[in-house]
Amino acid sequence: MSELVSILLPLKPLPNAQAKDTPWWGRAAHAFVLRAIQQLDASLAQRLHDQDGLHPFTVSNLLGKLASSSRLQMDETYALRLTACTSEVSQALLNALQPGAPLSAGQTVEMDYQPFELLDRQRVSLPFEAWQVQTSYAEIGAPYLLAAQSPPRRIRLQFASPTTFKSEGQHQPLPLPKWVFGSLLERWNAFAPISFPQELLRYIEECLTLRSYDLRTRTILVKENILRVGMVGWAEFSTLNYDRYWMSLVTTLARFALFCGVGAGVSYGMGQCRWVEDA
Repeated sequence: MSELVSILLPLKPLPNAQAKDTPWWGRAAHAFVLRAIQQLDASLAQRLHDQDGLHPFTVSNLLGKLASSSRLQMDETYALRLTACTSEVSQALLNALQPGAPLSAGQTVEMDYQPFELLDRQRVSLPFEAWQVQTSYAEIGAPYLLAAQSPPRRIRLQFASPTTFKSEGQHQPLPLPKWVFGSLLERWNAFAPISFPQELLRYIEECLTLRSYDLRTRTILVKENILRVGMVGWAEFSTLNYDRYWMSLVTTLARFALFCGVGAGVSYGMGQCRWVEDA
């Protein structure tokens, strides 16, 4: 069974979609996913809705070209990325993709009062295929934790949607190693079947450094009257004191980022992140 899934849903606006601005789709996508799960497992949907703190799923903003006014283009094909990092939520999403289920091809769905048709994922070519994976905790950790491969000295992460970290009551759009990998460690220990030692955080703080980056800030309206500033782009981290064991854990966390997101607001479209292995 896949414990970790990252799914791309291709969508096309229906002709009766309204001509209105929707600059950020994260909260609408969050509600959309919970509605889909609710149709198959009302108890799970309610628990996910009521859950405080870390969520075992993420959603993306609407992926694709919006008009300059942040309006849908009727001839454009869009996509939505959904991820899960527990077997229960992963299975719920996979069940929702089955023929006739809420997220299957041909279904009409709604986000922000806008109607879309779900397209056949096998027949649509999307420029985000590297973000679509099904795997397990054992599989993402095995290459390094079982010493089959030596972990790298440098890790580059791509921040594909605005990313920010909440520290001391403030949101900080900075990829400090302790915030990036501390966020990943917290999520790993919350959802993975085997926890990593908290001593890893000390190694991260003392031995990982931000080596290079290409970042810019982006401000989004997460909900009415609430603006959030996040960073997008890439950042590369390196170790000042290479240790195979600790870097194996760090590298596994980097692979985990694809499924759990990084920082604040990952269940509302923020913090979409992945390891760029060939950088």
